[in-house]
Amino acid sequence: MGAIPVQRESVARASDPPAQDGGTLPRAPAHTHATLPGSPLAPGSARALIREAVTEWRELALPGTELLTDRQADDAVVVVSELVTNAVVHAGTDIDLHCRLEAPTGALVVEVLDHHPSRAPREGDVEPSYGTPEYGRGLRLVAALAETWGVTYRTGAKTVWAQLPAGGKDTLDGIQAYAGERAHERGLRVAGLLAPEPPASRAPAVPASTAPAEPDRDWLNRGALSFLAEASDLLAGQLDENLVAALAGQLIVPRLADWCAVWLEDEIAGRWGSPRPGEPVSGLGSGPWSGTDGGEAGASGPRLARVWHCSENRIEDLRRALEKEPPGLMGPDRTGPVPFPWPGGALGAHGTHGSALAYRLTAGGRPLGTLVIGRAGLVSFPDEITGLVEDLSRRVALAIGAARQYARQATISAVLQRGLLPGAVAEIPGVRSALVYEPYDKGGPSGDFYDLFPAGDGRWCFAVGDVQGKGPEAAVVIGLARPWLRLLAREGYRVADVLDRLNQLLLDDATEAADAAARALVAAGGRPTHPGDGPQTRFLSLLYGELAPFDGGVRCTLASAGHPLPLLLGAGGEVRTVARPQTLLGVVEDETYTSETFELRSGDSLLCVTDGVTERRSGPRQFDDEDGLAEALAGCAGLDAELIAERIKRLVHEFGARPPEDDLALLVLQAE
Repeated sequence: MGAIPVQRESVARASDPPAQDGGTLPRAPAHTHATLPGSPLAPGSARALIREAVTEWRELALPGTELLTDRQADDAVVVVSELVTNAVVHAGTDIDLHCRLEAPTGALVVEVLDHHPSRAPREGDVEPSYGTPEYGRGLRLVAALAETWGVTYRTGAKTVWAQLPAGGKDTLDGIQAYAGERAHERGLRVAGLLAPEPPASRAPAVPASTAPAEPDRDWLNRGALSFLAEASDLLAGQLDENLVAALAGQLIVPRLADWCAVWLEDEIAGRWGSPRPGEPVSGLGSGPWSGTDGGEAGASGPRLARVWHCSENRIEDLRRALEKEPPGLMGPDRTGPVPFPWPGGALGAHGTHGSALAYRLTAGGRPLGTLVIGRAGLVSFPDEITGLVEDLSRRVALAIGAARQYARQATISAVLQRGLLPGAVAEIPGVRSALVYEPYDKGGPSGDFYDLFPAGDGRWCFAVGDVQGKGPEAAVVIGLARPWLRLLAREGYRVADVLDRLNQLLLDDATEAADAAARALVAAGGRPTHPGDGPQTRFLSLLYGELAPFDGGVRCTLASAGHPLPLLLGAGGEVRTVARPQTLLGVVEDETYTSETFELRSGDSLLCVTDGVTERRSGPRQFDDEDGLAEALAGCAGLDAELIAERIKRLVHEFGARPPEDDLALLVLQAE
């Protein structure tokens, strides 16, 4: 995999051009600009561009370069990497990168522009819950290195900028606290107040000759704590394990290692036990990676999910070499780094010798994969690096575990969603129908549902419902309600009778669920506060009706149980409600429901919606305030069913600046 194509412009002149009066014109400022595609390769390309630009400015002796230090240039590379990574992960559009040197002060200004203005960076966001908007990350590290930074919004674009002072900004205090914390932990272990680390988890001994180079030590002394904090934030929001692996490579290379690889194991391959007594731990070559296990993991083997190298043109050669020698198994007691075979000639003439370490990625007691880092020219990695990568590997493992759990839940939710909605909407003679259904959580069961089905004897029934709650709780109620609606309708029960029986069914089910929960609580050693303790919510708002076509129109009988009332649009543009409000289903024992009957004549349209439409918000206002829905429907006079549904949906979306935050469902039934 080569470097990505980059459109770059560099403004720089080595000498002042002559002016017409015999003097000289001021030299152009040191400035570079590039356009990068929003791909995982963009951060690496951005780092290379900044290094090249700084080298070029110095060679040309441009104004301000006399104040430019190596530390400041290194900080600029880190800031650019963070900001471009942020843009790639959370925008995914093409990225415009600007970097300029302020001649009077020697300050470096970095600007990263993306074209996704709907996601605004917000500092301090950690552990966002699923389903909430994602915001920018990588900003605490930027704040630690920058003198000033901020965000600028324009139509269709967002720019995050940072100004790095001449000489770099000292962030020593934070890392001293971090180093002191680790030293304190080591002291507690020596004193016997903490359990000693298992021998296998200790970092390899490091000869004095392999102490980190000064640039590495300088960065470790200033940025490791911020690095780990930012890594946690960045990884915590990812819901795809392959993206987690890609981000891990970008976090490690080139700051901590020359190259990095991440292997992932599937759910079955990750389930291995301890080796049998006297049996070597399986893996590669000799030592802790020797042999093959022959168990479940050995049957399928790990998958090389990501390979990253500081020189992009080495990635494919490195990948091919590593695919030939995947990591084997480490015993469950091995949590720290162990030596890994050096890939040799895959890294070119200057990479024939070096040190590589493998870290087991484990979360919740389950092995998920292996992280391997390598650096050319080292006998072994310094303690500072091994400890920092070990901390990072724990965060990577947690992120992979969370992503897998989310993937499992999303799969289950998708299966549930398919089973809870009708496979097709029935066609009714003499009636046009149009449906809009937009669940807020695209990956999970919605609280809204709909149905339109034949009930026999020349009758068709329809339902639009909204369950209190979301996800599995909503799926339970919908899984009860929809089949019972169809069964009762086909057994000949009329609209009001169907609601009576469904109400009682929900109450009985809630009582049984509560009693079962209370028994489980007592069995586990707990004690309910009163009989029937436990989950009892089975509330359902429902609009349910029956259609019977006849010559000249359609007879409609319907009832609303705690649901937004349906609206009837006459052929002449008049709008009126055609039901009266009644109690939610699943609330009141022995509630008796009633229904209304009316006729739909040619051109009349019936609109049924859930509260995601009526309660759509724009600040303190709701869409249905002051009969807003009726007014919107009146403007649809003369339109067919599909255009009415499309127009109402568009008006609902346009009502607020942000996307809707609730499920949307609406059904239009129009007599031909």
